[in-house]
Amino acid sequence: MTVTTNPNKELWEKGDFTQVAASMRASGDALVARLGITPGTRVLDLGCGDGTTALPAARVGAEVLGVDIAGNLVAAGNQRAQAEGLSNCRFQEGDASRLDDLADDSFDLVVSIFGAMFAPRPFDVAKEMVRVTRPGGRIVMGNWIPNDPTLVAQILKISSSYSPPPPEGFVSPMTWGVEENVIERFAEAGVPADRIGFSRETYTFEYPAAPTELLAVFRTYYGPTMNAFAAAEANGRTEELHRELATLFTSQNTSPSADATSIPATFLQISVNV
Repeated sequence: MTVTTNPNKELWEKGDFTQVAASMRASGDALVARLGITPGTRVLDLGCGDGTTALPAARVGAEVLGVDIAGNLVAAGNQRAQAEGLSNCRFQEGDASRLDDLADDSFDLVVSIFGAMFAPRPFDVAKEMVRVTRPGGRIVMGNWIPNDPTLVAQILKISSSYSPPPPEGFVSPMTWGVEENVIERFAEAGVPADRIGFSRETYTFEYPAAPTELLAVFRTYYGPTMNAFAAAEANGRTEELHRELATLFTSQNTSPSADATSIPATFLQISVNV
């Protein structure tokens, strides 16, 4: 698949998102169960990471293609699929805003959970998702919500406050968490508002150690947090950033055990009937 210059490639290859994704597996399974995927369903998982959604979909018999901008995550996804013997699941590198090698009307379901929202050119992303979905098919997105008080929206908000300003023309991925923006983007792709549904759902991060240990995973492996710490270090604000994030992780932990972490995060689920 042709990949154009995309700043997200460097961002998501910088760390190792598989380490963060390990805390999201159970919610990935639950999401696939809610989607009601059946054997033989042709599924595109866009911004798939290492397969948190793609592999559960393949386990129930769907024919799954995962596409991600990060080569390391594509490799990890293929390794996971091969290890499970899932010949109906494969991963390849690609840009959600330019799916050059995917034919029109190729998929019954296009799903993107915290993936395509980070791609540049959101109107192009919407058009591409609609283009590759067959008439009568469905698009499902899960997007973080700007200024939401739960974990990931706050991580991204705090991280951005320590990071250099974005380049001119940058469109925040968090704009995908605003219903009016979603309606506008899909309208330009030819989908009327009455075929778009919204709900607020929860993804839970589960980690078998204290919240500060999960924070250490984000600090070490999650691109946006890594960039924030690099910028904070350059400005002598590392401890300030760490304290702010540690307070966030600890205060949102719902586990009754001090040695375990369970943090729910709210997201906007979008269902589009093509």
